[in-house]
Amino acid sequence: MTEKMTHTPEQIEQALGHIARVAGVMVDGDLCRRIVTPRALEYMFKADPHDRFLAGDNYDVNDAEFNSAKKTLIRLARLAPFACDVNLWMPVPGHPDKVQVVIRNANELSQFWTFGAIDQEMFPPMRTVLETGRPLTVKQRPGMISVLGPVYDSLGDVAGLVEVVSHSS
Repeated sequence: MTEKMTHTPEQIEQALGHIARVAGVMVDGDLCRRIVTPRALEYMFKADPHDRFLAGDNYDVNDAEFNSAKKTLIRLARLAPFACDVNLWMPVPGHPDKVQVVIRNANELSQFWTFGAIDQEMFPPMRTVLETGRPLTVKQRPGMISVLGPVYDSLGDVAGLVEVVSHSS
């Protein structure tokens, strides 16, 4: 029988912060920018009065890049001694006020993702991380903690961010 371990909110926050820092050096921002195909980005903002699901039906990814990033995110989540997810959020090219969750993981945890959303308005904490390159702890949803951490490209520019998230108790 496995003994259930309990962690304080402070221990959870510390572990999530550590994972976000590791993600900053392990997640490849250049690869992340290639996950969503140009075709999917093109359809993201097309409206068709005859097909309200046009954008969602035309969302596709480059498999090799997607799978590589997803495996890295899953491995990062395993660094926590409790259930957590490491989600990849990317700014939407050409739409500076938009962001999209490109990869969500096993436990489907997030303080930000809206079910079914292809794109969402940029959340202020995300904008802060993208602009400053500094991790940020967010506790906006009761019972959850997220640490947002920057994802860098090969030139050292912030390409996107990870949301390392878990329940706070």
